[in-house]
Order: sequence, then structure tokens, then C-alpha cells
Amino acid sequence: QVQLVESGGGLVQAGGSLGLSCAASGTMFKIYAMGWYRQAPGKQRELVAAMTSSGDTNYADSVKGRFTISRDNAKNTVYLQMNSLKPEDTAVYYCNAHIWTTQPIRDYWGQGTQVTVSS
Repeated sequence: QVQLVESGGGLVQAGGSLGLSCAASGTMFKIYAMGWYRQAPGKQRELVAAMTSSGDTNYADSVKGRFTISRDNAKNTVYLQMNSLKPEDTAVYYCNAHIWTTQPIRDYWGQGTQVTVSS
């Protein structure tokens, strides 16, 4: 059974920084894209950043230049470094990974971690 376990998050003042990490565990043949989504109250879940297994990245326009995604394929872990945080970055952040296991390739999700940015 594949699990994505997130860590990091918390409360920070505007302009501050936070880091998130997400480790995938279980029986996996290959992890393709890994990334982060977020969902603010009353809003739809949206892509924040994603990275393919070869290192290509994709960022939401709202976080470009402030957030950096990285991954350690040897550790099956993806990271999100968030700098210059704004109150509008407040949301629950979810880790996502597209994984091939003994089951057909599909998306897996972490449990979510709260990020709160105070003004």
C-alpha cells in the first residue's frame, strides 16, 4: 500500500518562509510526476508546483519566483520551499504523486498540511 507522508507547514508571518516535504513509501515500480496542490477555504484545489521524474517543473503563476519545488528520487521525496509568503498562500497543502505500483498507474495524495500566513 503506497502512502504519502507530509511534514512541515505551520504558521508564519507574511514575508516569511516555510518548507514542506513529502515522502512516498510502499511497493512502487516507478514514481512519475510529484507535486503540491493547495486548497483554501471555499476554493477549489489548485496546482502549486510539480516536477517530473526527469526534473521538468511547472509552477502556478501566483507562486513563480517565490516557491521552489525539488525532489530526491533516491528517497522518493518531494520538497516545496516557500519564500516571501503572502496571506493568500494560506491553505491546506497536499502532496501528489503519479505512481506505478502493482496496480495500474494512478494518483496518490497525502493527508494535507496546513499553511497559515498572517498579515
